[in-house]
Amino acid sequence: MCNFDHTIMKSITLVGGGLAGSLVSVYLAKRGYEVNIYERRPDMRNVKIPAGRSINLALSTRGITALQKVGLDQAVLGKAIPMPGRMMHSTAGDLAYQPYGTDGQAINSVSRAHLNVQLLQLADENEHVHQHFNMQCTKVDLDNSICWFTNSETGEKIEVKSDYILGGDGAFSAVRSKMQRTSRFDYSQTYTKSGYKELTIEPTADGEFAMEPYALHIWPRGSFMMIALPNPDKSFTCTLFMPYEGETGFDNINTDEEILNFMNTYFGDSVPMMPTLLEDFKANPVGSLVTVRCFPWNVGKATLLGDACHAIVPFYGQGMNCAFEDCVELDACLEEFGDWDVAMKHYEKRRKPNADAIADLALQNFIEMRDLVGDKNFLHYKKVEHDLCDLHPDIFQSQYEMVSFSNIPYKEALDKGAENTRLIYDLIAQGKEDQISDKSFVKEWFA
Repeated sequence: MCNFDHTIMKSITLVGGGLAGSLVSVYLAKRGYEVNIYERRPDMRNVKIPAGRSINLALSTRGITALQKVGLDQAVLGKAIPMPGRMMHSTAGDLAYQPYGTDGQAINSVSRAHLNVQLLQLADENEHVHQHFNMQCTKVDLDNSICWFTNSETGEKIEVKSDYILGGDGAFSAVRSKMQRTSRFDYSQTYTKSGYKELTIEPTADGEFAMEPYALHIWPRGSFMMIALPNPDKSFTCTLFMPYEGETGFDNINTDEEILNFMNTYFGDSVPMMPTLLEDFKANPVGSLVTVRCFPWNVGKATLLGDACHAIVPFYGQGMNCAFEDCVELDACLEEFGDWDVAMKHYEKRRKPNADAIADLALQNFIEMRDLVGDKNFLHYKKVEHDLCDLHPDIFQSQYEMVSFSNIPYKEALDKGAENTRLIYDLIAQGKEDQISDKSFVKEWFA
């Protein structure tokens, strides 16, 4: 470990105590820094999570790697449900299963709230981490490392001076907002034309899962879709993604009759498993889906991580995993370079291309999940791809495997995956599928 001069760098103000913020605080505390976390929300350990805001997360290799480094991986996986594949539901209620990778490879359904609580507790156990809740960041001085906060319960205003600021305060970051007003700062935010609404599939009358628990369920319907992830209490958290406008849009489905007609028409097999459908549909908010890109991530004495610098849509299940990988890379740069300013410059340089790559992949996967998973040609392509993964794991990896079941940089997975896709479609077009059991042929084809 590098020998840091703690007379120069001692204290960190961490704006945002969500998943990435609470995890990076543990990394920094292990290096001996005093970390003060200021979170605008109440302490999640003491409040009930609002309905419709608890989308499950898909924990995969990158996130597990980050948790391993702080000894939390087994505790989290102990309450997770593995999903080795996705189960497609047709309009008629027919089921089709697609494995994600080879045997033993699975993404893991975890509760965002439960994971956040585990991270908060882990942070609490370290004497160098101090957590402050209900603290809204109202002003930031990037050059002098000063933040101003207002306590949303008491109205008290405080000024906090530290040696460095980390902005882990989400897609609408107050720290980034200040950076956006500095010279030569690039920023964009782009919304999809679709929003999302959370629904619930309840356990059966005898307390069991109402569907296959070890799968991510998808109802692909062209311009819209629904997904469902299993929970330890035998329920499923469902998320309905669809446009705001149009005949099958959130804006035009409001009355009990409209809701039931829509759900019975397109998701008929799910309706009997949703006893609180009407209440959930009307009460739960419609969330928006935003992609945020910016650069630089480091301005003055402040650096961004997680959604604050690269919010992505949830269709590759990588938002949390990517944010956790930020923590790993930031820590690795501190280890390698020692000097904070140098380390942060290398951190942003290494992470930016990969953050852009997973943002692109997530948008692409929305189309795949919504439109293609029921397409006959696409299903044939997936079968050939899966056979290649099974037969020649030392030669061929699918893009999904590279993204979800490895720590290969996202940019490399994007580029190599696109090339593999092209080569598989060429192989099918040339009628050479019967040769994929031949290792020498495959090696040459994908060289």
